[in-house]
Amino acid sequence: MHFGLQTLKKQLKCNYSCMLLSFQSQSLFCFNGEARPSPRFVAVEELMQTAKDVTNMALAHEILVNREFKLKPTELPEGCLERRVKEMMHKTFWECLEAQLKEDPPTYGHVIKLVAEIKEMLLSFLPANHSRLGSRIEEALDLPLIQQQAENGVLDIGELSQFIIWTMGSLCAPCRDEDIKKLKEITDVVPLLREIFSVLDLMKMDMANFAVSYVRPHLMKQSVEYERSKFQEFLDRHPNALDYTEKWLKDTVTWLREARAEGSGGASADSPSHLPINVHNQAYLRLLLWDHVSDPFPETVLMDQVRFQQMQQELEPLVLLSSVLLIAYTNTGEAVSGLPKLMDTLKNAVSVLLADMHTPYFSLEEALATIGEKLCVELSVCLSQHGYPPFSAEQKSNLKGQILATVQPDNKVRKLMESRIQSYFLAALESSQHQSPPPLPGGLLPVSRELKELAIHFSRLVNFNKLVYSPFYRKILNKLQTEEECP
Repeated sequence: MHFGLQTLKKQLKCNYSCMLLSFQSQSLFCFNGEARPSPRFVAVEELMQTAKDVTNMALAHEILVNREFKLKPTELPEGCLERRVKEMMHKTFWECLEAQLKEDPPTYGHVIKLVAEIKEMLLSFLPANHSRLGSRIEEALDLPLIQQQAENGVLDIGELSQFIIWTMGSLCAPCRDEDIKKLKEITDVVPLLREIFSVLDLMKMDMANFAVSYVRPHLMKQSVEYERSKFQEFLDRHPNALDYTEKWLKDTVTWLREARAEGSGGASADSPSHLPINVHNQAYLRLLLWDHVSDPFPETVLMDQVRFQQMQQELEPLVLLSSVLLIAYTNTGEAVSGLPKLMDTLKNAVSVLLADMHTPYFSLEEALATIGEKLCVELSVCLSQHGYPPFSAEQKSNLKGQILATVQPDNKVRKLMESRIQSYFLAALESSQHQSPPPLPGGLLPVSRELKELAIHFSRLVNFNKLVYSPFYRKILNKLQTEEECP
């Protein structure tokens, strides 16, 4: 168990070090466009402890919120310097080993070192109550005895290899049975040892992923308190580590006041203390429209920034898809309103053309122009098949123009569908505690499945964040109310 968790931490440490730097740079250097004093000197021990706390907190958070989380072997990019150096070193090592074994008499120095590594790895795979197999490994891979056999020229590498393969087969996951079978078919010593290490690396990953699945239920029981306490420890060392969270909530309160004032003809809106749920839910909703390039993300949701960004990227094509389909059906009227297969055809056509929306080479204007052409053809064919007159040139031009106009973020149809989707997600947050899905606003039926899946994911993420960080949010809102009352 210890081995699996350590492997998991090493794998993710690099990613979460970046998150630590983000915490520090956001909270220490600038806030709200104003320069801060130079940060105080931080001792190495304090920095290491902070890094450890953030890594552990982020690791536990990742295991909890990502049910599909699994470790995978690191794949270096083809042709990169690190990969070339690694391949060259491995090639040199195995060639050196092969040369040693071809000497007369053979030299077994490298082989014995490899057997020592294999022995250590096999013992690390053993559960605590598997002392019998552990004793057998110690006996069969007795390094002083193997050294003595090598010096006397009676070392049987084939026999050692067969025991190693048998032990690996006893300890590996069922998914590795085919790999073990292939090892038994290799007769040359050097290729066999090389493949043994390759399979052992895969077994390490299997063990680490088993550790993740094992520890997840235990983390669930104490995850909220654990993550909250770790963040509090971080906050104790960096008191201004909530600056961007405070700005996030303050901007949301201001936005709500303005929206309510406009809706009530200039009447004053409620104070922050009177609408904490509203503030929270609206604040989380704003994360789906966040400018990740220029706006620093709130510290309390920083570990989930990638997830919110992914949801944002999944929602944007849905807004355009629902907008385009609404325009298409508005232009054709009752003629195609009762044809479910047509809806699927149009949806698939638009979805394919918007699939690469967030890639660097994608042109939304070109995609919408193509969508306009494609929908004109599909709708004309459908109208003809059902006895209606085909689109006139004017109707086609009008349809294409309306679809192309959605390229503008402030397009009325696009803003309407975006507003309805936001209302749906807000309703999903409000109803998530009652386990009853909210009704779908008009015009969103074609994307109902995708929206429901995203709303469930969004609600789970938000509700967990609320459980962990609600005490910090309450303090911030109370502070905002105090500042309002005592300017």
